Amino acid sequence: MRTWMLTMLMAFGLALPAAAAGRDDGFGVLVMAHGGNAEWNREVTQALQPLRAEFPLEVAFGMADAASLQEGVARLQAQGVRRIGVVRLFVSGESWYERTAQILGLAPGAPARPAADAQAGHGAHGGHRMEFWRLDSDADFALGREGLLEAPEMDEVLAARARALSEDPAREDVLILAHGPGDDAENARWLARLEARAEPVRQALPFRRVQVETLREDWPDKRRDAEARIRAFVERARAEGGRAIVIPFRVQGFGPYREVLAGLDYVADGQGLVPDARVAEWVRRQAQALRTALVAARPASRGADGAR
Repeated sequence: MRTWMLTMLMAFGLALPAAAAGRDDGFGVLVMAHGGNAEWNREVTQALQPLRAEFPLEVAFGMADAASLQEGVARLQAQGVRRIGVVRLFVSGESWYERTAQILGLAPGAPARPAADAQAGHGAHGGHRMEFWRLDSDADFALGREGLLEAPEMDEVLAARARALSEDPAREDVLILAHGPGDDAENARWLARLEARAEPVRQALPFRRVQVETLREDWPDKRRDAEARIRAFVERARAEGGRAIVIPFRVQGFGPYREVLAGLDYVADGQGLVPDARVAEWVRRQAQALRTALVAARPASRGADGAR
């Protein structure tokens, strides 16, 4: 596999013209998604389905799992794909970026793929496989840096949800709620990016308040404090003669928020960012930029780890 580090600005200016989408350049897309229950996986797969008419596309469920990535790459290569743009359908662009680059061979650090009989059950997190080794493939890869927190397409998703749920904005408080990481500095970056995504909600209607929060779901000590803030926000809306609108900034579904908000008066539609079509638009924009980079790039010398 020829590998090189591709540096790019994931911006609209990098997109190929529409006519180029049908070009026979051997390009395909591998979408990484966390994965969940059958409904989670089905909604994500359905949301991405329209893109299959534009380029070969496969989904690798898991958190940067080498085994699922290898399987997705094999499915793409069986369709004649030799250039693969990897889009991470995660909330944060920081999630698993370095690990994924190592698995793809775009950065040093991942060991060679182990023998088949040594792979089963190697590493797991939250029920997901967590295999870590360098893919065995002769395809060329480019890796997107952006997550949904960085995606301007999500602005209108949030604004549309808020408008649809609103009845009397002057008496309504909007809470935009995300999973959140364990590291405090990273969590601060999540909140800053959520604030940017929330600005169109503030402009959509004259809501009384719009607040962003992260639940810090997997870190009990930090989650405890977050739950207290979240419940206090919702309770205050009711105490002041109004109501709270809760919008999850999640890929799919309402997650654990129903339990967190149990007994409180609020309104929500229970949907994550999927199934909104703008999620697929975001994937398309990244795919176009990655295609541009792969087609334009020239093969370089072997990577710093001497691989390939």
